[in-house]
Amino acid sequence: MRLATFNVLHGRSPVDGRVDVDRFAAAVAALDADVLALQEVDLGQPRSGRVDLAQIAADAMGAREHRFVATLHGPPGAWRSPRRPPTRWAYGVALLSRFPVDEWRVVELPRKAPLTWVPHARRWAAKVVRDEPRAAVAGVVHTPAGRLTVVGTHVSYLRGWNTHQLGLVLDGVRDLPRPLALLGDLNMLPDLAAATTGMRALAAAPTYPVADPVRQIDHVLAEGALRATAPARSIDTGLSDHRALVVDVTLDG
Repeated sequence: MRLATFNVLHGRSPVDGRVDVDRFAAAVAALDADVLALQEVDLGQPRSGRVDLAQIAADAMGAREHRFVATLHGPPGAWRSPRRPPTRWAYGVALLSRFPVDEWRVVELPRKAPLTWVPHARRWAAKVVRDEPRAAVAGVVHTPAGRLTVVGTHVSYLRGWNTHQLGLVLDGVRDLPRPLALLGDLNMLPDLAAATTGMRALAAAPTYPVADPVRQIDHVLAEGALRATAPARSIDTGLSDHRALVVDVTLDG
């Protein structure tokens, strides 16, 4: 089966700055993923045509089930925390599967305090940061080869806080079945992702920035009897500032 992760930048193309829903659907379909993790997904936002991007992606790939998790409500510039009453506009992460999902789980992640201490030039400095709430969505996927827990997330860009959030994601799914695949924009390089999670990388390919990628911040990590059957591919879909990361895998045993 094929796993993929893609930070979609709400479907916007860096070439013309537009969100074209048909172009977004075609890009998702071309990935041909069996399980797909999406980040920076819009729901009902004016900037993306007020559509449900997760549903459009699900239809495009033939997903049997999917789950969108809002991390922010309201339009850009007037975001609200998901803990406040929801609006018809939202933004967040999604997990989509062509296979049945036996169980869904959401792990909400804490936001860094607006005024905080951050590493700077070998010392710590006070700084106002504008990070957003984050979350992970997990599904226990019933594949033809057995059950596989897949987790999709998008953790903070703040150094140190992203590793903290990643630890909370794993704590939140510790009791779910193995094997486990962790997919998403982790805002960290491969060595740190592996050291933080203790998981194996199934995909090694630069994903950012899209036109000439020089570093990998999007990842597919594994724990348990899951292995890649071919080298991963980093795909320029014509959308987003990230490339999609795709890898074919199999369950062993």
